[in-house]
Amino acid sequence: MQTQLRNGILIAFGELFLKSEGVRKLFQRRLINNLCFFLEKEKIEFKIHSFRERIFVETNQALKAKKIIKRIFGIAWFSDSFYFFDLKELIRFIDKNYKKYIKKGESFAIRMKKDRKVIDRIAKLIDRKVNLDRPKRELFVEQRDKKHFLYFKKVKGAGGLPVSSSGKVLSLISGGIDSPVAAFLIAKRGAENVWLHFHSFPLVSNASIEKTKELAQVFKKYQPNLKIYFVPFQKAQLEIKAKVPAKYRILLYRRLMFKIAEKIAEKEGCDALVTGESLGQVSSQTLPNIKITEEA
Repeated sequence: MQTQLRNGILIAFGELFLKSEGVRKLFQRRLINNLCFFLEKEKIEFKIHSFRERIFVETNQALKAKKIIKRIFGIAWFSDSFYFFDLKELIRFIDKNYKKYIKKGESFAIRMKKDRKVIDRIAKLIDRKVNLDRPKRELFVEQRDKKHFLYFKKVKGAGGLPVSSSGKVLSLISGGIDSPVAAFLIAKRGAENVWLHFHSFPLVSNASIEKTKELAQVFKKYQPNLKIYFVPFQKAQLEIKAKVPAKYRILLYRRLMFKIAEKIAEKEGCDALVTGESLGQVSSQTLPNIKITEEA
């Protein structure tokens, strides 16, 4: 006989609501794929239940799973939740257990759409004061495909769109903060990242290479897989330095980097380059110089 009560985490989508039915289904599958990748990577035992507007992750390792779910793009909010196969089981559970969640003297409110009769039925079981405007505790009840969910607190998710749902980009990662932040933000909009880092080792130390690798370890907590190109640039730098006046060198470096980046982007099937440029931050990032660079 099937167990009537299941524990886990209920997940609500963010902007997926705004998409057409076909696109929403595609994005939802991508979100589920990303969820499965990260949960499996951490060796969490789980089962996915998919609904039109929700995902339920059935697991007995909720504390560990929530740390992962919190950083997955495409999730508006999530909550510890109980999953019931019928309404009677839900009502019996509330009757027996509400004192664990609503202490004596605390007010409460039941949040449930449409079914006023069910709300009244549950409220009569709870020997606590009702306060719909400013309750101390809230009970959220949802019905999905004749199944019922009960949860008590929503936790804000990472938002955005599922990674790999909005195409692929090549991000140029430098030694500063702007480029990895740009890569993060474009990933939050659903783009899959490939990284490209130009370095001058052994002309200088390999510090920028190591820093990029460290950043990649953090970034891979948000994107399932990350491919990185490390391109040696010291020979080109030395040649430009020998032939070009100092005031033009940085622009020439950047133009050449863009040409190389375009070739790699074409090879990888990327739809755009992400540079992380910040207007006016350095001399090469004025509008005229950015224009010259992008004409490469």
